[in-house]
Amino acid sequence: MFQFKPSLLTLAMIAAGASVQGYAEEVNTDVEPQAQDQSIEVIQVTGIRRSLQESQSLKMSSSSIVEAISAEDIGKLPDVSIAESLARLPGVAAQRLDGRANVISIRGLGPDFTTATLNGREQASVNDNRGVEFDQYPSELLNRVVVYKTPDASVMAQAIGGTVDMQTISPLTYGEQTIAVSLRGEMNDLGALNSGSTDKGYRGSISYVDQFADETIGIAIGYARMQSPNQEERWQAWGYPELDYDAANPKVLGGAKPFVRSSELERDGVMAVFEYQPNDSFKSVVDVYYTKFKDDQRLRGIEIPGQWGAGWGNTGITALETEDGLVTKGTINDAAVIVRNDVNIRDAKSLSIGWNNKFTINDNWSVEADIALSKAERTDLGMESYSGTGRGNGNGATDTLGFEYNGQGGYDFTHNLDYADPNLIKLGGAFSWGNPMGPDSQDGFINKPEIDDELKSLRLAAEYIFDDGAVRSIQFGVNRTDRDKSKRDNGYYLTLKDYPNMMTVPDKYLLDPTSLAFFGMGDMLSYDSLAFYNDGNYIETNADSVDLSRATNSWDVYEEVTTAFVKVNLETELWDLPMTGNVGLQAVHTDQSSDGTIATVDSGTVIKTPITAGDTYTEWLPSINLGFEVAEGQMVRVAAARTLTRARMDKMNANVNFSYNANPTDGVNWSGGAGNPYLKPWLARQYDISYENYFSDQGYFALAVFYKDLENYVYDQQSEFNFGELFPDQPGNPIGLVTQPQNGQGGYVQGIEASLSLDFGIFADTLDGFGTILSGTYNDSEVKETADSEATTLPGLSEKTFNATVYYENSGFDARISSRYRSDFLGEVTKISLQRENVNIKAETVVDAQIGYDFSESGIDALYGLSVLLQVNNLTNEPFTSYFGDDKREVRDFQNYGRNYMLGVNYKF
Repeated sequence: MFQFKPSLLTLAMIAAGASVQGYAEEVNTDVEPQAQDQSIEVIQVTGIRRSLQESQSLKMSSSSIVEAISAEDIGKLPDVSIAESLARLPGVAAQRLDGRANVISIRGLGPDFTTATLNGREQASVNDNRGVEFDQYPSELLNRVVVYKTPDASVMAQAIGGTVDMQTISPLTYGEQTIAVSLRGEMNDLGALNSGSTDKGYRGSISYVDQFADETIGIAIGYARMQSPNQEERWQAWGYPELDYDAANPKVLGGAKPFVRSSELERDGVMAVFEYQPNDSFKSVVDVYYTKFKDDQRLRGIEIPGQWGAGWGNTGITALETEDGLVTKGTINDAAVIVRNDVNIRDAKSLSIGWNNKFTINDNWSVEADIALSKAERTDLGMESYSGTGRGNGNGATDTLGFEYNGQGGYDFTHNLDYADPNLIKLGGAFSWGNPMGPDSQDGFINKPEIDDELKSLRLAAEYIFDDGAVRSIQFGVNRTDRDKSKRDNGYYLTLKDYPNMMTVPDKYLLDPTSLAFFGMGDMLSYDSLAFYNDGNYIETNADSVDLSRATNSWDVYEEVTTAFVKVNLETELWDLPMTGNVGLQAVHTDQSSDGTIATVDSGTVIKTPITAGDTYTEWLPSINLGFEVAEGQMVRVAAARTLTRARMDKMNANVNFSYNANPTDGVNWSGGAGNPYLKPWLARQYDISYENYFSDQGYFALAVFYKDLENYVYDQQSEFNFGELFPDQPGNPIGLVTQPQNGQGGYVQGIEASLSLDFGIFADTLDGFGTILSGTYNDSEVKETADSEATTLPGLSEKTFNATVYYENSGFDARISSRYRSDFLGEVTKISLQRENVNIKAETVVDAQIGYDFSESGIDALYGLSVLLQVNNLTNEPFTSYFGDDKREVRDFQNYGRNYMLGVNYKF
């Protein structure tokens, strides 16, 4: 009945690439026998064109609106990271962290609104929330990545933005023995900016796929290692108040913390798949995916108080030039600074284990059982080590610092003191920032947050296939997911053992000076601050004993989610047009709770009381996906669904910090801040329509329009809290006011996206091998806290995104250049004490390029299987820029990463 028929090559791509679990079931498996008969065509197609054809095959055959990335060969996805590849897809945009793509937005909805799965199973995350950091997953160990923009009832990990499913290889489907090895050297063109750092690294991988016992047992094993250098010159500003705090004056630099960062990122990944299929009725698959990730950063710079330091860090600012309400040139008088030798180290581990079993009872009935475990652990060390010319405010030598706006996102400085002189710059707190052991005794600080996330799931499902009729089959089942996530926000004030004396840096810790010439401050004193700390030269004071906010930043959150689903798969004709699709319903029951702390300060000491709270709720999520073949190779898809995304886990904590006023003027004795373990999920009704025209095996045009009606949104609001239940003996009004996240009003997200994949060889034989991939998206959103509040834009939403790739691949030669653009957006970045905040991020265009040659097509038998590759990431050296307010000259961060060059070889046995 259904007439939409791809070519034999396309069908073979589907069969060869289909994963064994999760979403890949949506591919029409009826094509497999025909495809297997033509399997030789799959082998003949390699490289980027193979990747594009397989990705197109899946998009064409899926019942949902999807985008896909497929491996060009074993261990060879198109980009060096999953996030880089995802960012090239229509409607997808990436946010960079330390120069690499880290998290993504889908259709204008940020990481909080997307879900990541591995082989169809939701993944634990190493960050404070749910969003997966994709640079944790080595691209060499993945076979395919699919972005699902519309859900159906069988999708257990739904999200309003979309779902990213990373898929490992199916060794039995792959069908041949293969060993693939790759090795690449890497270099950053900024050089080694910090003493003791390197600008060179490497990445390598090995993969093995084989079949045994008459093709009934298949195994795939892979290992990938990366040691990648990363350098950065960063301008960072405190903010821009009015000069002399007079609203009639122009704005001026409030303070700055420019530094250079040198990082070495180490990542090890292991993948293993064991597949057993003794007959056509039973298949069992076990897959394991493990990654270990360490990011070791050295940051050295000088922190300079500006207007906000007037009276304690300097005697004020003299404005010399002003332009459009901003002081662009001036002098900081009698300036004291703090010289910083900081260290950030992140250790993270992720483990995913799954076991999937499918049994076909007869021609009509089949059943499935899937059990999985996903775990993630993260430990950070964020150390600040201070030095200066004297202890505390108003002590030590000062400088006259000139500054001038450079027009690119920062200021150039002039100075007089030698900040690399160890006899002038000594260890100790140069400013009166803290008093953990006495006046001016904060000589540094160390953050040691820990995250543990564990997610267990069990899925039982069945399918009944009808012999004829419009209903092809019915699927139904139940899924249970238990998730426990905890954060321990450990932090300690550091005080020198020689306090209150300043201390000359011992020779054993001294390093060569670090250049801060990129903003004009010359060389600065450099030392191995981590070794100095590890040798016991500091006294540590636990911050949660004196810092109220720190005491309530640790938490445990628990979720038990039971989802029952039914999905009806359709294949019929409607209005004389072949139609396929599905209609379904999910019933999602959630039991959530949190262990936290109620804390207040009494006589300078934090008093803590444990608390546990939570809630239960049930949501009903209907969905429909229909596809109409309106002409040969042309599809119109329509979809509608109610979807949910669970609230951020760091906002679901039960913590409360408060203060008590025995004699209030407004009758409110209690006030404070809190998390909210009663938070409901974000909910949306979404509607999609798309037109897809597949005019060749490697060419298509697609146009999609979407609208998401957000039923609610989460905001920080004031609400009442009954303190009388916790402190019944305390006099006064027991009802207090706390600021906490609440489910507020909703809004909408809407947009249009277009994509084109074109092989120029269809126009002329002389253009064979040339091609292009183009896509663009326009997004618009509006959300409101209350019905009467001002409308705001969603975090993570860029109004415009564009992607373009031009490639050539023929006779073994391979060359491509790719560009991705996203307009300004509100993004989440790290602030003081490794906390997170939203800031405005400036539009950017990132360009990558690569060129290579496959000797398998050279005619030299001894070189068969060998290929070489040269890649350049961030070819145009695009900076990452964030800013305050609406004036883009008020730059918060200006990060220059340089270019990364990689030269490598691949060999396939």
